[in-house]
Amino acid sequence: MAAEETKPVRVMVVDDHPMWRDAVERDLVAAGFEVVAVAANGKEALARCPAARPDVVVLDLQIPEPNGVEVTRAVAGPDGPRVLILSASGEQSDVLEAVKAGATGYLVKSASRAELLDAVRKVAAGEAVYTAGLAGLVLGEYRRLSAAPKAAAEEERPILTERETEILRMVAKGLSSTQIAERLVISHRTVQNHTQNTLRKLQLHNRVELTRYAIEQGLE
Repeated sequence: MAAEETKPVRVMVVDDHPMWRDAVERDLVAAGFEVVAVAANGKEALARCPAARPDVVVLDLQIPEPNGVEVTRAVAGPDGPRVLILSASGEQSDVLEAVKAGATGYLVKSASRAELLDAVRKVAAGEAVYTAGLAGLVLGEYRRLSAAPKAAAEEERPILTERETEILRMVAKGLSSTQIAERLVISHRTVQNHTQNTLRKLQLHNRVELTRYAIEQGLE
């Protein structure tokens, strides 16, 4: 039984410069891709994409409205085509904005014909592709974003005084207020005041919740 013939990758080309758009289309067709639609602006792209059902949209960023980022945001997704940005801009802000909108790849227009064709193949397969030098930029930004929630959580954590933290550790070990007062050589009332302040700062209600918090924070 003969092996099933591989279907050509379906591509849509979106660029407002006719000569550039035609050249990209010719290169893709010559390489065995199926160009199922072309568009000169964002409005045409959004209107033609659903019926054309491309696997990959080769898209310029600087097109008449809606621009390339908005088109990417509208069409990219689990059920939509993958987007390969082909732009004259290699500016950091443009690259990151496009990737955040859902673009799978980003090439600058100085890329060679071979680089473009290879990028379309890889993007169609779900592989992220970037012009040399841009991959590190994108990776660095994702690392920064992934670290941001953790940093924000640490910033939002209530700040306890040294004495409050010391008493919290003892509470977590099961010591009573009287025992804590004896160890720290302070009054029972002072221990209670510190404990109440800690409860208020942490928005907790009792010593059981305090103990759980201390264990979660590694203070036990």
